[in-house]
Amino acid sequence: MTIENSSAVPAPRDNDPLVSAGLEIAMKWGQALGSPEQLKIALEALEPQLQREHQIRMKQLDMQAVKAEHEARDKRDKRQHRFKTVSLIVGAVLSVAMLGAGVYVAKDAWWLATLLCGPSLIGMALVIILRRHDSAAIKAVADAARRSTSAAGQTLTPPLS
Repeated sequence: MTIENSSAVPAPRDNDPLVSAGLEIAMKWGQALGSPEQLKIALEALEPQLQREHQIRMKQLDMQAVKAEHEARDKRDKRQHRFKTVSLIVGAVLSVAMLGAGVYVAKDAWWLATLLCGPSLIGMALVIILRRHDSAAIKAVADAARRSTSAAGQTLTPPLS
């Protein structure tokens, strides 16, 4: 499009309301002023306003992005807090249940009481409550379970009749 055939300004291809509003204003000025030179002057006068509106729109979009990021972070933090709270409750219930079961079966099955109240309880607490599952800690718990089971078997006294 050249200046000679610029009597009609094309419709905006974009759906941006700021661009279409700017072009509407430019078309009205062009029709009111008549010549392409006067239209050019009108567009140059309109350009600072469009730049300000563009800057405002960009700041609004930036603020929306920051707000969405904060909301996503808050949602993630709430989800993690709920998960950790549930893990703590489940770990506590399992620990109490294992201790209670160990005490209950200690008279009849010492080996089961050793498994329920011994290092397996600590291992379960490490995994469920503390969320630690490194191989060295698991091996240490397994070794302690073997030692406690063998030690408990050696120190038993025969039952009294």
